[in-house]
Amino acid sequence: MATGQGAQFQTTPLSCAEPFARAREQRQQAWILTSATLTTAQRFEPFLNEIGLPGSAALRWDSPFDFARQALLYLPTPMPSPQAEHFPELVAEAAWPILRASRGRAFVLCSTLRAVPRVARRLRELMDASGDPLPLLVQGDDNRRAMLGEFRRLGEAVLVGSVSFWEGIDVRGDALSVVVIDKLPFAPPDDPVVEARIRQMKAQGRNPFYEYQLPHALTLLRQGVGRLIRGDNDRGVLMILDERLLSRSYGKTILASLPPFSRTRSEADACAFVQPRPSPEPGPPERFEGAEKVQ
Repeated sequence: MATGQGAQFQTTPLSCAEPFARAREQRQQAWILTSATLTTAQRFEPFLNEIGLPGSAALRWDSPFDFARQALLYLPTPMPSPQAEHFPELVAEAAWPILRASRGRAFVLCSTLRAVPRVARRLRELMDASGDPLPLLVQGDDNRRAMLGEFRRLGEAVLVGSVSFWEGIDVRGDALSVVVIDKLPFAPPDDPVVEARIRQMKAQGRNPFYEYQLPHALTLLRQGVGRLIRGDNDRGVLMILDERLLSRSYGKTILASLPPFSRTRSEADACAFVQPRPSPEPGPPERFEGAEKVQ
C-alpha cells in the first residue's frame, strides 16, 4: 500500500497448513473444527488437505431441514456467459418476475461489487416500467447493520449486495423468501495470492482448480445459499443464473454439494412456489372452562 509518506508491504502465506501446525504445537489440546461448509460433494479431503491434516477423523450430519419440501432451486433457461458485457442487466431481467411474484422479500447476491449498482439500476428501471415499485436497498447506501434492519422493517424489500451479505446474516421466516445468486463466486485468477497459489500447486504437480479454486468457490456459494432456509418453517426459492452449473463437468460437484432442494427450470413453477402464503383466517374464540388463560 503506497501513501504520500512511503509504502507498506504485507505478506500472505500461500497455505495455512504450516501456521496452523505451529498453533497446534503451542497448545497441546484437542481441536474440533465445525462448520456447515467444510465438505466438497460430501467429502472432507479438500479441506483437510488444505489445513495440513489429511486423514483426520471427520463426521458429517445431515441437516434437520426438509429442503426438498421447503425450498426450490430455480435454474433459469440458458443464460449467456457471466463474462458477457451486459450480464448484470440480464441477471436483473431474469430475476424480476420472481421478485415481483414474491413481493420482494429477497436478497440479490452479486459475486463482485462492480455488479451491484448495475443490477440495482436495471431492477429499478423494470420496477418503474411495470408500475410496481418495491423497496430497493443497495449495498453502499448504508452500512450492513442498518440495511438489514430496514430490510426487516419494510417487509417487501429487495436487497442487492455483494460478498459481505453472503455470510453471517440470519433472516428467518417469510421476511426472506428468495435468494438470487448471479454467478459462481470463483476468486479472480489475477488476484496476487490466488495467482501465486495456482503457480505453486502447478509446480507441485497438483490440480489447482479442483484442489483450491473450486472448493473455495463452493464454500462461499454455500454460505450464500445458507441465507435462505434458517428454520423449520422457512420456505423459498434459490435462483442461480450461472449456466456453468449444467454445462460444465464440475457443475455436478457443485450441485452435489448444495442442500437437496427440489429443482426446476420453469419460471412459472418458481413464481408459484414463492408467492406469499395467505395468513390463516382467525378461528372462533377459544373457550376455557375451569381455568384461566394468562396472556
